[in-house]
Amino acid sequence: METISVFLLLAVGSTLTSPTDASKESLMYPYGTAQGDTKNPKSDDGTSTKIITAVPFSFYGKKYSSLYVNNNGVVSFGVNVSQYTPDPFPLDLGSPFVAPYWGDVDNTRGGDVLWRQTQDSAVLSRCTADINQYFPEMSFTAVWALVATWDRVAYFGSASKKTNTFQAVLTTNNEIAFIILNYVDIQWTTGIASGGHPRTGLGGTPAQAGFDSGDKKNFYNIPASRTPSVLNITQTTNVQFTGRWVFQVDEIVIGDTTEKSKCLE
Repeated sequence: METISVFLLLAVGSTLTSPTDASKESLMYPYGTAQGDTKNPKSDDGTSTKIITAVPFSFYGKKYSSLYVNNNGVVSFGVNVSQYTPDPFPLDLGSPFVAPYWGDVDNTRGGDVLWRQTQDSAVLSRCTADINQYFPEMSFTAVWALVATWDRVAYFGSASKKTNTFQAVLTTNNEIAFIILNYVDIQWTTGIASGGHPRTGLGGTPAQAGFDSGDKKNFYNIPASRTPSVLNITQTTNVQFTGRWVFQVDEIVIGDTTEKSKCLE
């Protein structure tokens, strides 16, 4: 099995049990146009414009200064991603990206994809507090963040009112980098072009959650990705906070298998 190059917080697969239940307000970072967010165009398989980051973001040992927030549940580095049916990790695409929930979103049928990069003190203070809580052995002070939110988004071919709301927060102190993935409401897993049912949004090839380096060997799958059980991702966690997954992603760890990565405890 190939090695994974990522620091994971706590035990992989610490799912379905958590002492902290999340409300939408406590789980999600503030988002919306009132927060200064930009909305992606209403376009099936669309994407944001190229986002030049104010601070480079380190991912698997490389620094990136541009990214895209793609409608289909992906934040990608360097190039946009329009693919709607998720492939299993590791990918052959050669494109590094974070996939909070890679599936066939269609915001023309409902919902919004929003994002902002920010150095706002309130957001950075929240990032700093969260990371220091989850990684108490570090002294981390955030200097930049990207908040990308998929708000009540529908699936391609939807004949229902089912929607998903989830979020990715990328943050760094110029060197150390983290991603925070928040899942507040997941009602569908699959669009009809990926084999899903138009009335249920289930079946076919379900959504993928995790991240991939683009080097064909280093990656991480959140448990239940590309299975029907990914529908329950709102009830899972690796930080004892239901609906939230947090990872340090800047450096390479050699010698740990993909599904048994090095844990910080």
